[in-house]
Parts: sequence; structure tokens; C-alpha cells
Amino acid sequence: MTENEIIKGCLKNNRESQKALYELYYMEMLGVCLRYSKDDNEAQEILQEGFLKVFLNNNFTKPTEPIKNLIKDTIINTAIDYLHKNKQNLIVSTFNANKVTTNKLIDLTDEEIVLQINKDIILKAVQELPSAYRKVYNLYVIEGFTHKKIAEMLDISENTSETNLSKAKFNLRQNLLGKIKISDGNE
Repeated sequence: MTENEIIKGCLKNNRESQKALYELYYMEMLGVCLRYSKDDNEAQEILQEGFLKVFLNNNFTKPTEPIKNLIKDTIINTAIDYLHKNKQNLIVSTFNANKVTTNKLIDLTDEEIVLQINKDIILKAVQELPSAYRKVYNLYVIEGFTHKKIAEMLDISENTSETNLSKAKFNLRQNLLGKIKISDGNE
């Protein structure tokens, strides 16, 4: 089944077409959900709720935008709504990361940190961010939204968006630094 055939079927509420669309974008949209959630179970909940909205709203008729973008926008908005609904903005940061005392660690650039840690650890570190920081980080760094747009989406000020991004980056760096083991040449 081609994507156009799938979309036509979805417009008719055809279950096979809906399943095909879900399977077509499952992995990519799960990746989006994982960036906004605190764990795999929460990501699955957001994904299911997001696809349900996609199928119930049946908004496949915007010819100017690819269906993938419509689904992604719905998933992102669902994740944000989910986090608001579950009041995760009140979560206190669990990022009292290990105090870094090694000069070698302090002197690492962000790129050097990322090169020493696998993507699963980075994803977990993003998931561990407090909800407010995680939302802004994902919308700005991953999705590419401006602080003005993020402020509108989250009903916060641009300054709050900028501050949350700065704090998210700081917390991520501290958390990831705590996971790196630097060779001191004595191994």
C-alpha cells in the first residue's frame, strides 16, 4: 500500500489503513515521544494517545504539508499536553549529579562528552531532565523552534524558555560528565 492509498483509507476510517500508517511512522514517532517522556512506558502512552488524535481528527487533508509533519506536530502537542496534564512541571530536579572534581572532565567540550557516551545514555539523561527543561530542550534543540514559538506553545515567557534551555543544558552536561570515565594514562 502506498502512502497516498494509506491516507485515502484513513480518511474513510479504514482500520487496515490506520494500522499501516501507524506501523509506517511508529519508530520515528516513538523516538519523538522518548525525548519528551521520562521512560519507555510514558513514551508508549504518549504515542498511543497521539496516534488516536491523528485518527480521530482525520486532518490528512492539508495538501501543503506532508503527512509525516502533521503526525509529528500532533505527537509533539500530545506530549506537551500529557506533561501538563500530569503536572510534571512540579517535579524537582533529580540532577544533583556527582560533583566533578577532575580537571580533565571539566575541560571537556560538549562534543567530547557526546563522543564518549552512547546515544541510549544521552536519551536517558534527556528523559531525566525535569519536565519544564525537557520540553524546552526538545522543542529548541531537537525540533528547531524559536524561543518565541516555544513561549507561545507552552504559555510561558520567552525569557523563561531561554532560562529553561540554559538550565537543561547545564543539567545534561553535569549528568553526562558524571557518566564518563577518563583515562589518566595509567591503564
